Amino acid sequence: MWLFLAFLAVPLIEIALFIQVGGLIGLWPTLGVVVLTAILGTWLVRSQGLKAMGDLQSAFSRLEDPSAPLAHGAMILLSGALLLTPGFFTDAVGFALLSPQVRTGLIRYLSKRVTVSRFEMGQGPHPQAGPQGPRGPQGPGPRPGPRRDPGDVIEGEFTEVPSEKRPNHPGSGWTKH
Repeated sequence: MWLFLAFLAVPLIEIALFIQVGGLIGLWPTLGVVVLTAILGTWLVRSQGLKAMGDLQSAFSRLEDPSAPLAHGAMILLSGALLLTPGFFTDAVGFALLSPQVRTGLIRYLSKRVTVSRFEMGQGPHPQAGPQGPRGPQGPGPRPGPRRDPGDVIEGEFTEVPSEKRPNHPGSGWTKH
């Protein structure tokens, strides 16, 4: 329901603002402001996006929680979409999201309302390893397969079947037959 109201309200707000601003400064200056904000917004999103990417890489290299840099990056991406959308209201929201203080406040507000689950990748430490893993602090090595009991061996025979598959067409030249 909220999404429907947003899709209904935002265009109405934009139309009202276009009429008001266009009445005050005229058609061409209004269009010029819209194009100028799109160009300026693209430049700001690019510079802030590169900074957010650096913060994310730094968090990964320090093995810290990357959720804050990811959230900042997502908000910068959203601000870019809003700034490229023609309109004064979307531009105001987009420029607001480019402010680190606004993003931090929004992250704090959303973190109170969102439950984040934690997950870990991998199978845990190596059985013969200490608390740092099999190769020390730089990370785990290859994992051994499941331990098998010698009674789990199944004996059998096999016969190798030669491949008799021949192409029924000359081929396109893009593949080897």
